[in-house]
Formats: sequence, structure tokens, C-alpha cells
Amino acid sequence: MDLKSKIILIYGPTASGKSEFAVKLAKKINGEIINADSIQIYKELKILSARPIKKKYKKIEHHFYGFKSVKKNFSTGDWLKLVNKKILYLKKKNKVPILVGGTGLYFKALTDGLVNIPTPPTKFRYKIRLLHKKLKSDKFFSKLVKLDPLVKNRIQPSDSQRSIRAYEVKLFTSRSIYDWFKRTKSNYEIKDFFKIYIDFPRNELLDRINLRAREMIKKGAISEVRKFIKLKVRKDKTAYKAIGIREVNEYLKKKIEIDEVIEKISIKTRQYAKRQSTWARGNMQNWNRMNPISLKKFLKKF
Repeated sequence: MDLKSKIILIYGPTASGKSEFAVKLAKKINGEIINADSIQIYKELKILSARPIKKKYKKIEHHFYGFKSVKKNFSTGDWLKLVNKKILYLKKKNKVPILVGGTGLYFKALTDGLVNIPTPPTKFRYKIRLLHKKLKSDKFFSKLVKLDPLVKNRIQPSDSQRSIRAYEVKLFTSRSIYDWFKRTKSNYEIKDFFKIYIDFPRNELLDRINLRAREMIKKGAISEVRKFIKLKVRKDKTAYKAIGIREVNEYLKKKIEIDEVIEKISIKTRQYAKRQSTWARGNMQNWNRMNPISLKKFLKKF
């Protein structure tokens, strides 16, 4: 199998061993690794984001890890611009770009293109959120379908986030969000990619998640969060969504014990892993699904 002409994409739920597999593959095919995780970009969140350790992977170049301040905004569009340039650069060096991460939207932007929808004013968006809160999910969705019939059978009534987004796009631009999607194009063709989805057995994945939560505490997550809180990062920043910040902060305020911190982090991480798997089912049907056994067999081909 000739992968050296491809752009390799590796996606999977958190704690599924993506980074380790990517390094092994990179060694075999002369690759370099590009981060596709929206939390691992932040320099202040090394432990909570489970960022690859430089000492362990020093022989393989890693790009866009720990390079952004938690106080700064960093959009999918920002990521895509950097990654497109890096892919071109690596190709010129005859290196294989290997993108690794668990942020589905990053991969979708790369393979399908990024939707450039005008952003409504904050007050405009706030009014729609108030409307959703007032009507509740089902009634709001019925109103959305009347406003934009194209969303029917494409969005679930219970999916509040997507329903609200579709409503505000249609109301603000007079065009369905799905019309905007049609106008979107990627810089690449389907044949340019080789896509791997790591499909880890659920019970084993849960064990790995529980172990990771305990290891994070041992490695210094408490200290990391203490420093993060001192930075006074606004709560609407993406970095604040990192699992563990709120839980550890509760411990620092002496509201919960350390065992409860670990349990809460484990639960939230399991929920996140489930959302990642759900994303894959809906958006990655044409990816090569590989479990740990098939990943080992795959590596032996090179």
C-alpha cells in the first residue's frame, strides 16, 4: 500500500491510542504529525489535554501542539489555514502529513471545506437562544422546519445546538444552512486522503479513560489547573471547555475530595468519547475503521 502520496487522517475517541499509533506509522512512512485536537493547541494545558510528550516522541516532528495561549481565540478557520500551509510544506520536503486528533470539525473542514457563513451579531444570537429556551426543543424545531424545510430529517429535534445554529443562519442570511454547505469546497480531492478511524472496544476504552483520569492527577493536573485559574481566562473561551478544569477547581475550593474529582473527570471523558463516536457514525462512514488488532496488522505492511 502506497501511503507516501497521501494525507493521512487518524481520528478516534479520546484515550484510544491515536498519538501512539500515529508515531509508529510516521516512523515507517517518513511522516510528520499535525495536531487535529482543539484543546491540545493550548500551551498551558499539557496534562489535561493529554498532549504528546516531547521526550517520548522527539524523533518525530509534531506540529501545532501547545503553541497557543488559553486567553486567545482560535477557530476552526484559523486551524485550517495553518494546516493547509503545513501540508504543502511537508509535501515539498517529501514528508507524509499525518493529522491526528479527536476534533471532528477540524477533519470535516479539511476534507469538505469550511463553511464561510456570515456571523450574526451577539444580540441577534442571544434572542434566538432565548426563544429556544422559551419554546423548548420540540416546539422550537417545529418552528425551524417552517422557517427552513431543508432541515427536516437532517437535524434531530433534540439536537439543540444544531437547531439553534440552523435557525439563526436562515433568519440572518435568508439562506438555509444546507445551501451554504453546498457552496463549500475543499482544497483537496477524496483520493488525496487515507482516513483511519480507531474503533476501540468500548469496555477496554472505558478502562483506559479511568486510568487516564488517575494518571492526570498523579502527573500534576491540580497544579496545572491552579495556574490556569490564576490566568483569569474568560469562561466563554474554548480552553475553559477542557475536561478537568471545573472539576479540579471544585477541589481547590474544597467543595469535593480528590476521589470525586477523578470520578467526575472519568464520567465527563466517557461522555465525550461517546459524542466522538456518534460524530464518526454520522460523518465518517467512508473511513477505514480499525480496532487495536487490525492496527497492528496494518503497521506490519510497511
